[in-house]
Amino acid sequence: MSRSTLLPLLANGEFHSGQELADALGVSRTAVWKQVNRLAADSGIAVETVKGRGYRIPGGLDLLDADRISAALQARPRSLLSRLDILDSVDSTNAEVLRRAEQGGACGLVCTAEQQTAGRGRRGRQWVSPYASNLYVSLLWEFSQGAAALEGLSLAVGVAVARALRACHVPAVQLKWPNDVLYGGAKLGGILLEMSGDAAGSCRVVIGVGLNVAMPQAAARAIDQAWTDIASITGGEHPGRSLLLAALLNELLPLAADFEQQGFIHWRDEWQALDAFAGAPVVLTTGTGQLGGIARGVDERGALQLETTTGMQSVYGGEISLRAAS
Repeated sequence: MSRSTLLPLLANGEFHSGQELADALGVSRTAVWKQVNRLAADSGIAVETVKGRGYRIPGGLDLLDADRISAALQARPRSLLSRLDILDSVDSTNAEVLRRAEQGGACGLVCTAEQQTAGRGRRGRQWVSPYASNLYVSLLWEFSQGAAALEGLSLAVGVAVARALRACHVPAVQLKWPNDVLYGGAKLGGILLEMSGDAAGSCRVVIGVGLNVAMPQAAARAIDQAWTDIASITGGEHPGRSLLLAALLNELLPLAADFEQQGFIHWRDEWQALDAFAGAPVVLTTGTGQLGGIARGVDERGALQLETTTGMQSVYGGEISLRAAS
């Protein structure tokens, strides 16, 4: 018996007796008790035990549901999706999709997970990934024209995320160049693109998106910046992780399919309208130092336009940090 078989029985937040769980799983009550005791250690999930009533997870769990996701997909995204894998736990959905790409995984593969044990953000940062709380999703797509044709892709993905959230009636978010989704100045999500293959020709790109949906306070202690989640900004009034994921795939799959033909110029105006730092004084930090100026949006290739004392400079992505000037 694994937690992936026990947890769906406890996901509704109601009490279930040890015998009820044992009968449903075809194991002994002792086996149920042992697995319940392992849950907190393995996933951080707190299971309440009350003599005479059984076990429950206070507040329940919002587990990903393949049927609900599939039913909410629009016709074209469904046709572009080659496979959807919902994993219980993985080191990183991006890392998993990269491994599958090396093994010949098909274009349109999507991998998501209830939990990441080694989630990654930009610049090697940890992405806090507690169980059944947030969204961690990675999409594999193949592009034929090399890295140069992918300029601005991460910014376009940010627009797709904003569109998906709007479709789920989440209050309007903003985008921070080059990879962050913000609400009220706090980080709501992030984007991580990773490429394999020929940078000058046919290549495969993993489009990774992480969104905070209902971040447990205990897990949030590991976050080293201002953050928020969808539950907080909607007062808990959102459709749940499965429908949020479907909305995201409804935007991401067509974006990936059309981006080489359309280019970032198709997405530029919408990105600029969501720019969190438009017209604001900012500081860029790179491996060689800092550069200050006024953020003036992005050009048709997705390069940040930074107005400095020596004129306008175009800044491309990479190991760069952008923040408001103090």
